[in-house]
Amino acid sequence: MFSSKLRWARPIAVVLSASMVASCGLPGVGPTKNQIFAGSVQREGDSFVVAVNDRVTRATAVVPALGFSDQLKNAGVQSADIIRPGDVLGLTVWENVDDGLLAGPTANATALESVQVDGSGFIFVPYAGRIKAAGNTPEAIRRLITEKLQEQTPDPQVEVRRTAGDGATVSILGSAGVQGVYPITRPTRTLAAMLASAGGVGEAADIAQITLTRGGHSETIWFEDLYDRPDLDIALRDGDRILVQADQRSFTALGAAGTQTRLTFQTQTLSLVEALAQLGGLSATTADPTGVFVFRNEPAEIANAVLGRSDLVGAQRLIYVMDLTEPNGLFMARDFLIRDRDTIYVTEAPIVQWNRTIASITGTLGGAQSLTSVATGGVVTE
Repeated sequence: MFSSKLRWARPIAVVLSASMVASCGLPGVGPTKNQIFAGSVQREGDSFVVAVNDRVTRATAVVPALGFSDQLKNAGVQSADIIRPGDVLGLTVWENVDDGLLAGPTANATALESVQVDGSGFIFVPYAGRIKAAGNTPEAIRRLITEKLQEQTPDPQVEVRRTAGDGATVSILGSAGVQGVYPITRPTRTLAAMLASAGGVGEAADIAQITLTRGGHSETIWFEDLYDRPDLDIALRDGDRILVQADQRSFTALGAAGTQTRLTFQTQTLSLVEALAQLGGLSATTADPTGVFVFRNEPAEIANAVLGRSDLVGAQRLIYVMDLTEPNGLFMARDFLIRDRDTIYVTEAPIVQWNRTIASITGTLGGAQSLTSVATGGVVTE
């Protein structure tokens, strides 16, 4: 009787183990191909699953456009000696009369030292009134004062000089050669010259970006373009902030790729093949080359082009799938461009999942057999 019960123990254990595997699922790096396809819109899911082909690679080949606006590019080069609020000026006025407006009876020149530019950018000159100084050069201020005084005294001669203050400056931050605050001088009135004065950039030239902030508005260019396109070598203005940094775009890799991590772009354009190479390729022991997926939130205009539709509105969830074992698989991967915040996911090979299932079942059987041995006092009945 007891032997008969033990005879049924192993089949029962197999059934129980298989049931546990089916109901609870197996450990894994992520969803299988079938599970991903099951979530597609075609199967009443919420994502579009699209096989990559030549038409798809063309429709999705969007490279971020960087550049300066016409407002920045068309701004003329300004003088290197711009007066700012807080600067201190020295004024001298000569008059061609014996008893002038400012000069005493025995002198024809009047010196006004330590005339400070107020917070609103103005100075006060007797008989000339309030003069706008900030944003002007000493020469422009001289002309303004002269125009005001010549209405009251014949042919006045005016000299304006800065006695204290730094003049126009820009701030250079980030991965520049030397960060700091730099004056705008005659040799450094443009962006390229100012960067050269600061020691260049500390990032690789092909991924370095230059962001210029003026008046709360920021625009970005590629560092390489600064030297290829002279129109981007814009004139600087007082208070400009220049940030030098590496390309901030990134992608995430999961599943059976060479590694699971987040990486930044190493080139201005990054193909799927290059991204996989950055990851160390596919895992030789676990990856399924027929199941390489790219998850992306796609703008409506691109999603419509990819799917051959015109009714989609707003960002759409698209899952691009690629089979690297097909004759054109690697060509497709070479032409398919990765974009910022993409997720690359590589499924495991079916044999890996099968081996894991067998290992789970045999492990369960081993555990059941050990329990049976303990229950029978270590005696196993055939």
